[in-house]
Amino acid sequence: MKLKDKTLVFFVSIMALLVVVLTVLSAFSFRRFSLYTAERHALSVAETVKVGLTESMINGTIDKRQQFLSRLSTVPGVQQVRVVRGQAVIDQFGPGLSQETLSLNHVDAVLGNGKDYFEVVETEDAFFFRAVIPYVANDHGVPNCLQCHAVPPDTVLGAVMIDIPLNEVRSQGIIAVVLVSLAVIAAALLSLILLRRMLNPLSETAQAVHQVTARAVDGDFSGRIQQHSTDEVGDIADNINHLLEFLEREISTIRSRVGQLLGHQSRDGRNQLTLTTEMVDSLVEASQFKQAIEEDQTKQEIYLRLIEMLQNKYFIRRFSVYEVLEGKNKIIPINISGDIGADCRYCDPQITIDASACRARRTGHEVNAVGYPGLCTMFRPEAEGDSHICLPIIQSGSAGCIVQLVVSAEQAPFASMALPFVAVYLREAGPVLEAKRLMEHLRESALRDAMTGLYNRRFLEEYVGTLVAGSQRRKAPFAVLMLDLDFFKQVNDTHGHEAGDKVIKMLADLLQRNVRSSDMAVRYGGEEFLIVLLDTTVDAAMKVAEKIRSDVEATKIPLSSTMLQKTISIGVAEYPNDSDTFWQVVKFADVALYQAKSTGRNRVVRFSAEMWDADAHY
Repeated sequence: MKLKDKTLVFFVSIMALLVVVLTVLSAFSFRRFSLYTAERHALSVAETVKVGLTESMINGTIDKRQQFLSRLSTVPGVQQVRVVRGQAVIDQFGPGLSQETLSLNHVDAVLGNGKDYFEVVETEDAFFFRAVIPYVANDHGVPNCLQCHAVPPDTVLGAVMIDIPLNEVRSQGIIAVVLVSLAVIAAALLSLILLRRMLNPLSETAQAVHQVTARAVDGDFSGRIQQHSTDEVGDIADNINHLLEFLEREISTIRSRVGQLLGHQSRDGRNQLTLTTEMVDSLVEASQFKQAIEEDQTKQEIYLRLIEMLQNKYFIRRFSVYEVLEGKNKIIPINISGDIGADCRYCDPQITIDASACRARRTGHEVNAVGYPGLCTMFRPEAEGDSHICLPIIQSGSAGCIVQLVVSAEQAPFASMALPFVAVYLREAGPVLEAKRLMEHLRESALRDAMTGLYNRRFLEEYVGTLVAGSQRRKAPFAVLMLDLDFFKQVNDTHGHEAGDKVIKMLADLLQRNVRSSDMAVRYGGEEFLIVLLDTTVDAAMKVAEKIRSDVEATKIPLSSTMLQKTISIGVAEYPNDSDTFWQVVKFADVALYQAKSTGRNRVVRFSAEMWDADAHY
């Protein structure tokens, strides 16, 4: 039910109740007034009868009393007047006339108690008010009752019964009540008409407000409300119109500017308010995402966050994340549908050899093959109907990473809708990935020897905590080899520093060939090198050291005018059997190296406690 109808029903109910109440009150009041008037009238007639009878007794005309009462009954407003003798009068003067003897309960009660009695009597052909009023003896004034009656004061001498007709009074009362009711009904109808006229602007405005707000909830703020009055209701309509104009203008501006940030302008039929909220929420989440990845230590952590976003926020299950190798025309897979380091699954492996074969890498632009099958010739669908979207992550002006989304025909509409939001995350990740790549490059440069490519002493100092903790956790020993070229100074002095550098590089290459990828080769300084062999006992380390020594001895280094052969001395110590302190193990390996040098060079020496005791002065 509408507000207008509810209001009218409410006021009609109130008016109807008011008419009923006023009609009942009018009828009740008129009845009370009529009875009160009849009672006063009956008392007046009774007093007249008392005075007339007293005068008749004094003047000796008491025998004419019936004529007096008959004439009194013809007075308008009086239907009948009758006098009934009390017992005291009967005892003194006899029963009197036959009309003066009447036996009725209420008459007998009045004669007995001396109190007035009133009642309304209704028969089939009559409706009247009956009053029975006692005639009490008193000695007030002259003449008085005691002058003729030998009775004490306050004796009930008789009763006067008076009937007053009420038929005409009732008819007039009904007419009056009907008139009052009609007047009230007319006033109520007039009030309702005026109320309806007053409610029309409010009702129409409320209906219009309902319609435009319903449209606003659906994102349509173009609705307006017509003003029907110049009062507060009209002001409400005007204010709502201003509010809708403001919302339409500002939300359109916000949506446009957010669309610019997203690189996407929505023109579909979706709820624009909801869409704008989603776009703003995505920007906020992307900003939070950027803050999170800026605090990550490595690129791998950033890639994991990107994958988590694809899987958990946009429910993309098939995807590829590729990284372009800096300075090389190659692409390596980082994560394929959640598998770290997996091989190409949705692209031709050719792109890992020739990065220019990848359209997104080559152009640096989004490659959206949804609806354009064959757009990229490198795509290899898993099933019929599969398509892909490749999004480059721009770093330093070119594609540094490629994120590939693989979707079925059913998933394509959702993927296209989510694409602008995914692109925001990738755009935020681009500079952070570039910064992490530069930091890794700088860190790698700072921790490696520029000439040989081996780790330097600084790396060893940073890595030693991890090295020792891993050994303790695995309860596995590791061996430390200290290596030093024999008579290296003669090379520089005889053949020059260029030849010395060539020897150093040769030795670095030889060391890398003789150790595992899990081991660590360090240029410790000058012609001195250090090797850490993980999970290796001293016996196995001695074999590796001897292999290195023999390879160095057998290696011929061509110079411009001659062939050069060098030898190397190696000292070996073991953690934690020799010491549970890493740097002490290094010192012991250095002591063993000194022993190798002292005993003829070109040999491998295992550290023993006696060496330390013997050389304690070092």
